[in-house]
Amino acid sequence: MPRSSNAAEPSSRVEREAFAGEILGAAVSVRAAPGLAVPFEGTIVDETLSTFVIRRPGRSRLLRVPKSGLEGTIALPAGELPLRGDFLRVRPEDRTKRLLALGPRRFR
Repeated sequence: MPRSSNAAEPSSRVEREAFAGEILGAAVSVRAAPGLAVPFEGTIVDETLSTFVIRRPGRSRLLRVPKSGLEGTIALPAGELPLRGDFLRVRPEDRTKRLLALGPRRFR
């Protein structure tokens, strides 16, 4: 089955390498998230297949944000990069293989 083109994928090698690394602890600014009051900022403290858990400044309660439909920016050591949750909807432990191999099947 041919791989469909996805406009949400990181466009440069630098972006792919940055997202393939650790993103926990990174500052995030969310401008679009279905069902949530936006915009807001915070720090990513946990990640699952389909959610990010974000700690917002001045709040004691953590916010679980679905990756589906999420848009914003994330501050990584490589710089501030666009965050598109639909593309990152993958198990955190598989993200490195998927991003550096440019697809789900190339790492076999």
